[in-house]
Amino acid sequence: MKMPLDLMAKLAEYAEKAGSRQAKAREVLLGPLDTDIATTPCEMVYENDRVRLKHYLPQATPKVKTPLFIVYALINRETMLDLQPGRSVVQNLLLHGIDVYLTEWSYPTRKDRFLTIDDHVNGYVHDLVDFLCQRHGLPRINVMGVCMGGTFAVIYAALHPKRVKNLITTVTPTNFDTDQGLLHVWLKQMDVDRLVDALGNIPGDLLNLGFLLLNPARLLVDKYVGFFDQADNKEFVENFLRMEKWIFDSPDVPGETFRQFIKECYQENLLIKSRMKVGERRVNLKKVTMPLLNIYARHDHLVPPAACELLVDRVGSQDAENICLDTGHIGIYVSSRCQQELVPKIAHWLQERDA
Repeated sequence: MKMPLDLMAKLAEYAEKAGSRQAKAREVLLGPLDTDIATTPCEMVYENDRVRLKHYLPQATPKVKTPLFIVYALINRETMLDLQPGRSVVQNLLLHGIDVYLTEWSYPTRKDRFLTIDDHVNGYVHDLVDFLCQRHGLPRINVMGVCMGGTFAVIYAALHPKRVKNLITTVTPTNFDTDQGLLHVWLKQMDVDRLVDALGNIPGDLLNLGFLLLNPARLLVDKYVGFFDQADNKEFVENFLRMEKWIFDSPDVPGETFRQFIKECYQENLLIKSRMKVGERRVNLKKVTMPLLNIYARHDHLVPPAACELLVDRVGSQDAENICLDTGHIGIYVSSRCQQELVPKIAHWLQERDA
């Protein structure tokens, strides 16, 4: 049976294109690549133990007088908010005239395994807020929390409401009684006492492995197939490697903080019930009386909408709003489309409440 001439021509054309793309991919992968992350100019203005505070240099005329203090999560690095020029939450906030400060939790040592949520919230976060209030001569500042850092920010706002002018939470888990995400199902059954007693600090590599196993087909196969399909695209390769650099730069999590977070939040769901104790005080969400903007992602496999959306109904604020963006847990910060939604919404919201 003879092959039709038009099919032979198409196969030859495809082979020629494949060869050309392969040569281009080789040129891209063996050539110089710009994979630097966290390049927005900043200065370190505070340091205590492993905790540091970044202040980003202004890039536009100030439009919000009150500075924005961002509490990042203990998992992965804060560099995700400044992953690359043009897709940087930090840079975008600066361009909207907001004065930005960002926590850097850095890498805990063996002695840090005994640090609790109380140490982080009533210790480090409270000290940082005090520092910023004194630095700017203000009684209160704006606070924004990211993921677990958002949970800390909510706890802080409930315990120290006079220090927070406006509160913004992004993909922040507060209601842990949901089966929407596989992570919630797994952690409800985890023997966290055995894990912390054996390991002390929880290794960042172990946490990363767990996150990868939540969706192995997409995160261990599809992603890298997609990479090779785009290996001749220099911009794509650089962005891909920036993300990989961020993903696999994972500090450990202090053991006692991890134990309390899993047991009292994921397994007992005490926070949303206003029954969680941090230090000697109960975290009463009705004490969160400042304006609240609660932003989460519709396709978030780590912190699904059900884990976020109840917060506005449980706080004492009369100015509380939910915003659900059509993206995922990381896409809310790094996708080009969400860059056009997330930061402008935050900036406009803060400007309206800056008086």
